Amino acid sequence: MGLKPFLVGLMPFAAMVMVESFDVGLTTLSKAAMTRGMSHFVFVVYSNAIATLILLPSSFFLTRTKRPPLTFSLLCKFFLLSLVGITGMQNFVFTGINYSSPTLGSAMSNLIPAFTFLLAVIFRMENLDMRSSRSRIKIIGTLVSISGALIVTLYKGSPIGFLPIPSPSSPSEDSLTSQPSLLAMESNWVLGGFFLAIACLSAAIWNTSQAAILKGYPSEATIVAFYCLFGTVQCAAVSLVAERNNPNAWRLGFDIELISVIYSAVFGSVVTFSVLTWCIHKKGPVFVAMFKPLGIAIAALLSVIFLGETLYVGSVIGAVVIVVGFYGVMWAQSKEENKEIYVVDTLPSSAHKTPLLQTHWVE
Repeated sequence: MGLKPFLVGLMPFAAMVMVESFDVGLTTLSKAAMTRGMSHFVFVVYSNAIATLILLPSSFFLTRTKRPPLTFSLLCKFFLLSLVGITGMQNFVFTGINYSSPTLGSAMSNLIPAFTFLLAVIFRMENLDMRSSRSRIKIIGTLVSISGALIVTLYKGSPIGFLPIPSPSSPSEDSLTSQPSLLAMESNWVLGGFFLAIACLSAAIWNTSQAAILKGYPSEATIVAFYCLFGTVQCAAVSLVAERNNPNAWRLGFDIELISVIYSAVFGSVVTFSVLTWCIHKKGPVFVAMFKPLGIAIAALLSVIFLGETLYVGSVIGAVVIVVGFYGVMWAQSKEENKEIYVVDTLPSSAHKTPLLQTHWVE
């Protein structure tokens, strides 16, 4: 294998690592903005509106000669894709983070690979043969990743870098006073986890649905542009209802709020959606979903630095378990792809005109 094909093969991996870094930065900035009182409903509207202003003109300019014709049926599919991926997923994500933290958001996002893998198997986008050791490794790796996410969420352990402080034999007046606030924090944490779990299911549906749309309409730029356009309209309608008694929610401060909105529009929408759509087209929805575990370590680090959160032993243990499961699935995926390439290359020359072993994402 030459150097150029090797580098080309690494592009989807590098792109997904970049996307995960951008995504964690987005959750950290959005948490900081919402802590200052910004509405997460309005946040989603502003970020997608700016992304639409960037994407819509550029997509028509870049794809004007090779873009397949748009039909009413196709626009309806784009509308439903936005309903799941922006109006549903993004609003649930930011609601969950508002109640909890970016670290929990990244931990819960590890449910996306399991949901996506299940949907891909149901809709026959992913081959699953229980007689194959690679398929069994995929299943085991997915379950291991989910176990790691549960460890992060349910087990905290001792804070790293601090010695445990012994508790007094009898509760003090301060501890009794703080008990209601602690219960409220635990309740908000569970509620945030519930919203984040719904967001993960929405993301899995979005990954699978977009892969199906790309098979019939292979124009990534056009899909992303209409995706953001319809998402802006839908989220604006939701925000007008959710914030109908709070007109001040639409005011945008020239501080962390503006920075987070611009970051979300450029890196969270324009760059991320474009790269995700391209990777789904090239490698399939399961490949994209399996990079979610890598975000947890980045989220924990940024939350400690910028939000002052404490890093616990449970987060480190869970992150290690997640990475083990993640690389198990990636190893099985790479072995399957190498096997398919080997079989195609060894076919007779007459068969090269129409490869028999060709997965759904190969152009």
